Amino acid sequence: MSNKLERKPLNNPDETRPFKDNTGKAEIVTVGETILGRGTFEPGWVWSKHVQPIAGTPSCQAPHTGYVIQGRMVVKMDDGSEEEFGPGDAFHMPPGHDAWIVGDEPCVLIDVAGFGNYAKPS
Repeated sequence: MSNKLERKPLNNPDETRPFKDNTGKAEIVTVGETILGRGTFEPGWVWSKHVQPIAGTPSCQAPHTGYVIQGRMVVKMDDGSEEEFGPGDAFHMPPGHDAWIVGDEPCVLIDVAGFGNYAKPS
């Protein structure tokens, strides 16, 4: 564990990973030993169309835990269960899901658990 006080603005991320067809991006910072990400998902974004070709897996295998700042996202698990998330919702999305944006507003969320390898070529 680091004993160093640290600040990194997400507006100047350590790494930016764009999604296919300019449908959004993951902005990544590492603070202490934590990899934190801000995801921006544009209207029309669908994981199976815009990240699956990058990840190369049949469904998203990253576990996500975080908080939705704006917009709406539906997550459908491989077992068929699904949930819609919106502003103010904390979330946990286990591995094995697809997701898509609902409505005409971008979805912006903060992920504190699953962006380490998210949208990285496998």
